[in-house]
Amino acid sequence: MTALILVVDDVPANVKLLEAKLTNEYYDVITAKDGFEAIAQAKQHKPDIILLDVMMPGMDGFETCRLMKADVTISHIPVVMVTALSDPSDRVSGLEAGADDFLTKPINDTALLARVRSLIRIKVLLDELRLRDKTGLQMGVLSENQNSFTSDVSGAHVVIIDDDIVQSNRLVERLRESYKVTAIEEPDQTVSILQTSTDVDLVVINTQLNEVDALRLCAHMRNIDAIRNVPIIMLADEEDMRLVLKGLELGINDYLMLPVDFNEMAARVKTQIRRKKYQDALKQNYQSSISMAITDALTGLYNRHYLDAHLHNMVNSAITNKKPLSLLIMDMDHFKSVNDTYGHDVGDEVLKQLARRIIDTVRSSDLAARIGGEEFVILMPETDLRNAFGLGERLRGLVERTPFIISHAIGQLNKTVSIGVSSLNLAGDTPIDLIKRADNALYQAKNGGRNQVLPVPEGLYEPLQKVAETGF
Repeated sequence: MTALILVVDDVPANVKLLEAKLTNEYYDVITAKDGFEAIAQAKQHKPDIILLDVMMPGMDGFETCRLMKADVTISHIPVVMVTALSDPSDRVSGLEAGADDFLTKPINDTALLARVRSLIRIKVLLDELRLRDKTGLQMGVLSENQNSFTSDVSGAHVVIIDDDIVQSNRLVERLRESYKVTAIEEPDQTVSILQTSTDVDLVVINTQLNEVDALRLCAHMRNIDAIRNVPIIMLADEEDMRLVLKGLELGINDYLMLPVDFNEMAARVKTQIRRKKYQDALKQNYQSSISMAITDALTGLYNRHYLDAHLHNMVNSAITNKKPLSLLIMDMDHFKSVNDTYGHDVGDEVLKQLARRIIDTVRSSDLAARIGGEEFVILMPETDLRNAFGLGERLRGLVERTPFIISHAIGQLNKTVSIGVSSLNLAGDTPIDLIKRADNALYQAKNGGRNQVLPVPEGLYEPLQKVAETGF
């Protein structure tokens, strides 16, 4: 997986060394000699990952990282601190500044590349979600909302998987100061417990489990839909870097060396949960944008844009499979007088109630859409003209005999609808033909006295009221 990496260091030899290692692995590299240039490069090039030296003149790596994470345009870019400092307090300071990880000089090549690959995988996912978010903004289906990493992660749900009871209790005690914590001390129960959990924000797992292969369990968790994207921190023995590197390759997000430094644990837990919350917010925005892009905000029915796309697909499917397809266009009679007399708020109340009646009447396989004003369309797969007419009559009769409850002093309104129906001609018909015939029928119903469904199918001899009552 290729990527653009920004290397920041005031020592040219260090820059050259890292650049050579990364280029050899087919990564593209840009460089900066200090924090100010690093921020400028990050804003201009939007790299996939930043390797940031701590000890630099003018502005050190901690401050540079803080400024990057405070800028919503680049705060999502993973930052790895590269330093000769090995004291745990220095790692904590970097993590609290927003860094995603620490690499200590002299840098282990295998650890460097494993960490880079792990963080780039996360960055690719975030980039895709951010792009969808941007598309929602451009389409006008989302309001401007500068997403950034939240600073408040209190109350998040952390799951600890550890069969060392003493160690598990110590972890729980520390984490419960800020989080909701679930301890799983029987690792073989992990899958069954997590499959029913919908609010997990982080999993902490001890790689030294007695009866279960911890990495295999992590790989299995990545196949559970409910927690597929939940970050995982592994607890590993300092002597077993091979296990740590294998875990990173499997998609585990971070690690802590045993015995656990609780300050470092607190910082790493917060970092992972903040990223998870950010990712969740982007996903929620995407789901909202999809919903808003295809539905009518007032009624909750599908909108014209979605109807046009779906109708095209349904016509092609009906012709290919030689199945009937019908369409109904419905318009409320004299609706303009409602808005003129009682105001648009009351008009909206009527339209929402009409939409509810449509939803309650159509089948689950039918598609109901509002295509503008007081005009609605119902698309009915595997339905011939006779049965489509029956549905139209049921709706017409329901509207005629059921008053609309409104907030105006009069309390209720009696209204009627006119409906045009058409059925697909399998010999060369198009979506436009189908809509045009239904629209022409609606026009005739309006001009012919309103409160009727047209055309009446040939050979339909039963009284219309009976059809309306019996339906399909």
